Amino acid sequence: MSTMFADTILIVFISVCTALLAEGITWVLVYRTDKYKRLKAEVEKQSKKLEKKKETITESAGRQQKKKIERQEEKLKNNNRDLSMVRMKSMFAIGFCFTALMGMFNSIFDGRVVAKLPFVPLSYIQGLSHRNLLGEDYTDCSFIFLYILCTMSIRQNIQKLLGLAPSRAATKQAGGFLGPPPQAGKFS
Repeated sequence: MSTMFADTILIVFISVCTALLAEGITWVLVYRTDKYKRLKAEVEKQSKKLEKKKETITESAGRQQKKKIERQEEKLKNNNRDLSMVRMKSMFAIGFCFTALMGMFNSIFDGRVVAKLPFVPLSYIQGLSHRNLLGEDYTDCSFIFLYILCTMSIRQNIQKLLGLAPSRAATKQAGGFLGPPPQAGKFS
């Protein structure tokens, strides 16, 4: 049991280190560039401006007001797309580094139970949570599953701590995978 605890702590440490490495690479390739800074400031400004306009508009607003808002939303979408393109090169570099690191860590932790889950994962997640482990105890946790969970939570917090996370206004306007969808059809 003590080796399992040591492995778990080691994986959390590895996750913190790789998240810091990823943010360092992103800072070098993206965050310090003038193009990124300019686009980020523009997205922030447009998001706040659009939020104010949406708050002041009423249901009986004129057609011209609605068109202005739609144009601003389109401009914001374009700037968000440009911002994503600027981040793309760092994503490729991080993907390359993590692929190399993942191979090394998989060989180190291959076949070792690194944690005990307090639940049995859903059947479609069991392939990841029980990867390369012997036996039928699906509460046993593999390296890759714990690493992914740690990295998902730690990287977000490191971005917030370093002040590199996108603002709430920009995130709210852009929508996203887990966020609310943009309300483009609200005024149609």
